[in-house]
Amino acid sequence: MKQNIRSNKKVRIPQFNSEQKLLYRKIVFLLAAGFCLTPWASPPIALMLGILLALTHENPFHRISRPAAKYLLEASVIMLGFGMNLAVVLKAGASGALFAVGSISATFILGYFLGKWLKIPIKASALISAGTAICGGSAIAAVSSVINAAESEISVAMGTVFVLNAVALFVFPPLGHALHLTQAQFGTWSGVAIHDISSVVGAASHYGQSALYTATAVKLSRALWIVPISAAASYIFQRQQAKSGESIIKPQVPWFIGLFILASVVRTFIPEVASWSPVVTHVSEAGLTLTLFLIGAGLSQRMLKAVGWKPMLQGVMLWIFISATSLGVIILAVR
Repeated sequence: MKQNIRSNKKVRIPQFNSEQKLLYRKIVFLLAAGFCLTPWASPPIALMLGILLALTHENPFHRISRPAAKYLLEASVIMLGFGMNLAVVLKAGASGALFAVGSISATFILGYFLGKWLKIPIKASALISAGTAICGGSAIAAVSSVINAAESEISVAMGTVFVLNAVALFVFPPLGHALHLTQAQFGTWSGVAIHDISSVVGAASHYGQSALYTATAVKLSRALWIVPISAAASYIFQRQQAKSGESIIKPQVPWFIGLFILASVVRTFIPEVASWSPVVTHVSEAGLTLTLFLIGAGLSQRMLKAVGWKPMLQGVMLWIFISATSLGVIILAVR
């Protein structure tokens, strides 16, 4: 009888308190981050792993992961400079200067009319255009600061660019192979058409070492346009801000690009550096893979909900425009 009574008792499943749950999430997060530093992790895998953790477990280090991703990205890009000859950097920047002016201007003009057609708030539309034309989240952050964009408008733009960046990381390398693009062509195309430098480096490194160097140089040369574009946005919006009593903030200068060029100068003129530059480049690529994991882990349900179909449609149309036009020019002009 006693045995029957015991067998009828319900088995109690242990319940975890909030502190235990947080500890569990931290352990899972750190294990996943550690995996991203192993040879088995690639940039696309790291990004998807971060997104999955963000949507299923939430990010237990959300307060520090975003600034950590920013500084890790900048440090990794600077280290990439030690593997690049200065001539490659200057050639990529000079050859793409005229095209940068045309493509950036055209993207903003098309973005303006698309925003009006879709009835998207003008600041959100301008941020999506800036992220597409220049360098994704960095451009959005810089321009939003000088036009005093609302948090909701920044979330819309960031969410739109984030989704398209994730898609590009998986779509561009197979497309490049299908179109039989050379290393130089794919690197140039990635630097122009993919939004954030993290996804640019992730896609290009998947394609080849030469493509990686070309893509990095092209993207950083475009990132320099943050300053004049932010200044122009400040000028355009200043009358509206003056009427409402809002303050104008100076655009942020991407100083890490100067350090990247300095690293390239050191690599070019000090022969001893070339002997250990492959090690630095390897560390840099591992850092960029971890950066993509942190960026993916920074995704939130709130950000996804903020992106409606209209901003996403604007972002997709702008992305298709700059991807298609730049590809046509690159196939004809780059060998």
